[in-house]
Amino acid sequence: MKFTTVLAFVFVFVAASVSATPFRETNGERMARGLPPLPPQKRSGTPVYAAKRTGPSSSPGQCTTGPVQCCNSVGTADDSVIGLILGLLGIVLGDGVLAGVGCSPITVIGASSSSCSAQTVCCEDNSSSLISIGCIPITL
Repeated sequence: MKFTTVLAFVFVFVAASVSATPFRETNGERMARGLPPLPPQKRSGTPVYAAKRTGPSSSPGQCTTGPVQCCNSVGTADDSVIGLILGLLGIVLGDGVLAGVGCSPITVIGASSSSCSAQTVCCEDNSSSLISIGCIPITL
């Protein structure tokens, strides 16, 4: 009687520990058996996924794409002047992409800069003297 009671407790303990650790086969094992792969797992708790870009990854007043620009006008393709210039140049921008018109590079020394009475921005594409594309407003 005592032996069967001990045996029952051991069986329950082993069964509980086996079911507590679920077996998850790899996609390679599934495909070898002719089954489709499992969908990717979303891992939203890791720091890489939690990090969000809210602006340029540089210090205030610095650009990683070139010099800080002082633009007379900054807006999207919906802006009449910017839309006209983009249309004449045959450039199509995605929704929400900022472009600057009449931009010139300015010198930033520490937290101060040469005078800019317009908008200071950091732009991805400064190759045109007429318009800069992919701008992010910055404060100096």
